[in-house]
Amino acid sequence: MTPEEILQALYDETLIGNAPAVLDLTNQGLQNGMTPESMLFDALIPSLEEVGARFERGDFFVPEMLIAGRAMSGALDVLRPLLAETGVETVGTFVMGTVKGDVHDIGKNLVNIMLEGAGFHVIDLGVQVPPEKFVEAINEHKPDIVGFSAFLTTTMPMFKANLNALEKAGIRDDVVVMVGGAPVTQEYADAVGADAYAADASQTVKKAKALLQEKRAKVNA
Repeated sequence: MTPEEILQALYDETLIGNAPAVLDLTNQGLQNGMTPESMLFDALIPSLEEVGARFERGDFFVPEMLIAGRAMSGALDVLRPLLAETGVETVGTFVMGTVKGDVHDIGKNLVNIMLEGAGFHVIDLGVQVPPEKFVEAINEHKPDIVGFSAFLTTTMPMFKANLNALEKAGIRDDVVVMVGGAPVTQEYADAVGADAYAADASQTVKKAKALLQEKRAKVNA
């Protein structure tokens, strides 16, 4: 296969979530001397962006997004160390976790895959994350954005507890805070003092990129 054919096949197979084919094509591309960047930026990311667009139009649903995300994630496992060696610039750093008391992670994991696919360095703290662990991670990794995920209405008040912990630690202004999860609304995000709310994975990526640009513009102003 020519490099162009490999890129097209990578795009197509990621779109339908064919993980074994995506992995084979990634390895084949590397054997043929293709760069990890070209496979990522010319095939995998555009394919995942198309998945996000189809989800927004209602042509794709969560299962399709998940299998496409998983297919891409297999390719990323191979490409990530190679991209690190070539010093590819990450868009920004994102610390993510499901709040204390909540063990749901499917939505969070999908968001992580989409963020990684869009060039973010994602630090996933897992589920049941207490406020002090978020504070520790922010101090250690100095992320641009921190994301709190909640799937249960009973755990949504942890958003406020987390924000209070960041205030107390004196680091609230250092990070952009995004919140999300099935029961969360824009109104709730505003009420607890989060910087942004995203309803789904593709929105998270769009908003995260826009918020980063705003944040950097302020720093450079």
